[in-house]
Amino acid sequence: MIQPLTFIFDNHFMPNQSPSSAHNAGDFLPPETFDELDAILDELRTRYDETPQWEFCEGFMAALICGRRAVPASEYFPVLLGLGEDGAATSTADDDETEGSFASDEQRERFTALWQARWAEVSAALDAECKTLEDDDCYHPEVMDVRAAVAELPAEEQANFKADELPAFAQVWALGFMFAVECWPEDWAEPRDKDAAKWLNGALEAVVAMTEDDTGTPAVSPLMEEGLPSTSIVRLNAFGEAIWAVYDLRELWRTLGPRVDTVRKEVTPGRNDVCFCGSGKKYKKCHGAT
Repeated sequence: MIQPLTFIFDNHFMPNQSPSSAHNAGDFLPPETFDELDAILDELRTRYDETPQWEFCEGFMAALICGRRAVPASEYFPVLLGLGEDGAATSTADDDETEGSFASDEQRERFTALWQARWAEVSAALDAECKTLEDDDCYHPEVMDVRAAVAELPAEEQANFKADELPAFAQVWALGFMFAVECWPEDWAEPRDKDAAKWLNGALEAVVAMTEDDTGTPAVSPLMEEGLPSTSIVRLNAFGEAIWAVYDLRELWRTLGPRVDTVRKEVTPGRNDVCFCGSGKKYKKCHGAT
């Protein structure tokens, strides 16, 4: 089990540095991958306005990877993207349509390929032996700092946004993670073992904390070393704890193994017990007679 560690911010490491600045070139998917994923999701949103942003998908994916059961794509993609008819492309728009769909088979295949590439990357990171969040192989969620991005805009453009409606750092990622947990509650049911249950609840609490707003005083810019302060130190530390929580969950379910549904076996009465049928006779002289 990876022991939970508190992430302390310093100027030498940002939790979501780009691959070029934080890792060896070629080890991670290029930034263009996520731009392409965002573009596909934006296009899907033209037909299904509840299509999530990639950051939400990133959290959703992390929960699936570290969950107890291997949920098949045919089960989770409709939940995540609101897909109907297995995501088949549609040629006409329907005002009453409430399901999403890809614009073409090519678009569906491309999204799936990019999804699988990121899945493999996250899985490898969560299986790696990491001592600190600075380790090259550590899982770094692909998140946005919306508040910092808005703060960099000209004043007249900032007026188009309401500060209290902008998501906090990594909040959308955490919401995506917990959405997956809530969609498959049986897979996240509390284990009978008290220590394991405590382990599970502690890890989930760390992720849930990130679904809340950041009400602390902005002190740092998580993604830009010279950026305007957008996030509190408390929030940044909580983000580190949430990352370790994902590692803990991965290890927990791996230790416990797949959930086993137990079938209750009917108890056979003793031969001298009263028969279950209500006859008043002993079982051996009634239904137990051979």
